[in-house]
Amino acid sequence: MHSPLNKGLFFVFCCCFFCSSLPGIAQDMSKMKQYYFVFLTKGPNRNQDSLTATKIQAAHMANIERLAKEGKLQVAGPFLDDGNYRGIFIFDAQNKEEVETWVRQDEAIKTGRLLYEIHPWLTEKGNCFK
Repeated sequence: MHSPLNKGLFFVFCCCFFCSSLPGIAQDMSKMKQYYFVFLTKGPNRNQDSLTATKIQAAHMANIERLAKEGKLQVAGPFLDDGNYRGIFIFDAQNKEEVETWVRQDEAIKTGRLLYEIHPWLTEKGNCFK
């Protein structure tokens, strides 16, 4: 049986594949751009009281807004089920270390409420992000 998360991830990757594979466009590397795809997963420290959890979430959202305004974060959003995967970020960065620095500033990461995985990701320039 396919879980909603698997269907959601399949949809995201199909959309992204479509963005980087439009008919009639050459697939040479000069037309490609690397981003960094971050999976956010449940962390080991999720037993905060509701007031503390609300404060962590507010700081998490403020960090997302700041990174987006700075042009670093291209996409952010939660998964809508209650699985281990909690959300994604897609960053425009020079390298993985830069992304790691930004992600580690997030209060949800610092408190252990969320963990993360960073993966380099390639798509065609101008098709998915401006």
